[in-house]
Amino acid sequence: MVTGLQKQVLGLYRGFMRAARGKAPEERRRMEAIVSAEFRRNAAAVERKNFMYIEYLLRRGARQLDQLKSADTVALSTFTLHRSHSSSDDASSG
Repeated sequence: MVTGLQKQVLGLYRGFMRAARGKAPEERRRMEAIVSAEFRRNAAAVERKNFMYIEYLLRRGARQLDQLKSADTVALSTFTLHRSHSSSDDASSG
């Protein structure tokens, strides 16, 4: 059984893929890869019963999609946070 929240997530994903079609071919492939990876990462990391967080991600995604649909947006950018090692990790390695 598909819930309303699942339909919203799928709709958002389709919206991103449609918006990517309007960009340059090389950027389209990059956008599709980024969007796909982000949705997969969240599907694995977010508990399905954490409705508040899922709704937050949907709202955030909708804002990002609106920006992506803009003709002024030609590319996506991403960044990765790297966690630093704690001092106990550093002490045990030396």
